[in-house]
Amino acid sequence: MTPLLAASATGQYDELRALIAQGADLHVTNADGNNALWLAAANGSLEAMRSLIDAGIAVNHRNPDGATALIYAASAGKADVVALLLRSGADPSLETVDGFTARDLAANIECLTLLREARGRPRSDEADAARPID
Repeated sequence: MTPLLAASATGQYDELRALIAQGADLHVTNADGNNALWLAAANGSLEAMRSLIDAGIAVNHRNPDGATALIYAASAGKADVVALLLRSGADPSLETVDGFTARDLAANIECLTLLREARGRPRSDEADAARPID
């Protein structure tokens, strides 16, 4: 686990900002293939997520199972995280290797409502969405 991943996972916002400012690699992943945005989403740190997104992290990064931070957040019932990811260009149509989308896995009505509303929106970043699974 790199310092960037550790700071994202633990919500150490000031340390994360300093690492980004020093040019930390935003493409690094942990042993599960999840990037810093996923880890910040799991922690529920919206500040950390905003910093990573503003720095240019791949919002639609997919782990080896095809899951994105949005798919994780929806399945964990983190509506505030889902909302931020959708506003930041996360693609709700991406599927896991098993064919599940964030909407399919939404754990609560708040997440499901956000994803239903986003369904009609065009994809925001075709290049990011087309990035191969690491």
